[in-house]
Formats: sequence, structure tokens, C-alpha cells
Amino acid sequence: MGKWIDISQPLDQNIAVWPGDTPFAFSLSWKMEDSGSVNVGQVVMSTHTGTHIDAPYHFDDRGKRVIDLDLDLYIGHARVVHLPGRTRIGIDDIAGMNLSGVRRLLIRTDAWQDRSAFPAAIPHLEPGLAAYLSQLGIRLIGLDLPSVDPLDSKELPAHHALAKYGVHILEGLVLDHIAPGDYELAALPLPLVEADGSPVRAALRALDADPA
Repeated sequence: MGKWIDISQPLDQNIAVWPGDTPFAFSLSWKMEDSGSVNVGQVVMSTHTGTHIDAPYHFDDRGKRVIDLDLDLYIGHARVVHLPGRTRIGIDDIAGMNLSGVRRLLIRTDAWQDRSAFPAAIPHLEPGLAAYLSQLGIRLIGLDLPSVDPLDSKELPAHHALAKYGVHILEGLVLDHIAPGDYELAALPLPLVEADGSPVRAALRALDADPA
């Protein structure tokens, strides 16, 4: 296998966050010059900053929280597909693809080029895609976007449809430098007991042979 490729957004003061959400901040609460031995940092951030997963509790008070999610969702074979130039993504966009045996599908849209600014609009997932993905056996959908729904949506139909059909959500990936194909994915959430989402350090490693 090849080297691991980072597909995460760097976390610093320049990272774009959802308008009105908590800005990212890192500071040293202890400095070596004061403590005499160590630097100790402090992070303030939203659970949906940068590259992150959504737990169903994010959009459903009765939904699972991060600690309840199956870790196997976020580790293993993933297929990267390239769908540029879309305003929405539906069944017709992937119906011609051979996705047999794929459990984790990552969609590169190239729609969010300047990640220092929150996008004005994104290509969202059509809710009807959720049942189709589930029929294929896909359990995780990942995107290089901050949401699976239109940015002005309050009903979040794609979020709810994906949850209904057991398809989990990974958002904010950086896939600009990733060619379509098969990879090993690692994108583990933190063990946050009460949380609605979690930042992840997402990485891909090219597979040398058929994963089956």
C-alpha cells in the first residue's frame, strides 16, 4: 500500500466555520516560561469545524450521539468518485458507476475552492439518493463540502433521509488532490459522549489490489 494522504482541513484561525458558529481558537494556557517544564494548549471550536462527522443527534433529538456510532463506519475500503460542475447530486449522477462492494463513498465535487471563506452555495444531495445508496450497501457518504443539504435549508431533508436508511455523514473533506479510485479510509471521531458531531483527522491510502 502507498503512503497515507491527509484529506483534512488544517485547524487554525483561518478556517471557515458555519456563519454564526463558534470560531476556532487555539491558545496556550500554560507556557514553558511560566510552568518551567511544558506548553499546554487549549482549543475552542464547534463540533462541526473543518473535516467532521455528523451524528444523528445533530438533527434529531432522539438520534445517536457520537459515542454510540460504530467505529467500523470510519475505517476501511472507500471509493472516491469525481462529480464536478453539479448544482445537486442525485441517483442519475452515480447510477452508471460500478459500486458493488463499496461501503464508503467519497464524492469530490471541487465546488469549495477557497476554504478560508464559507461557500455561498454548494451542490447538495437529493434526498432520494439515500435509499439508493442504502440498496447498494453504502453506509458512509463523504463530501468535500460543509453539508449534504442546501446551506439555507432548515428541514435538512438529505440529513434525515440518509439517517433513515442508515447512511452516515462525513463532511468537509479535502479531495482536490485525490484521483478517483479505491483507497483505505481512516476518519475516526473523538469519543465525545454527549456530542452531535466530531472533528476527525481523515486520511486515505491507495489500495494496491482489489479490496475484496
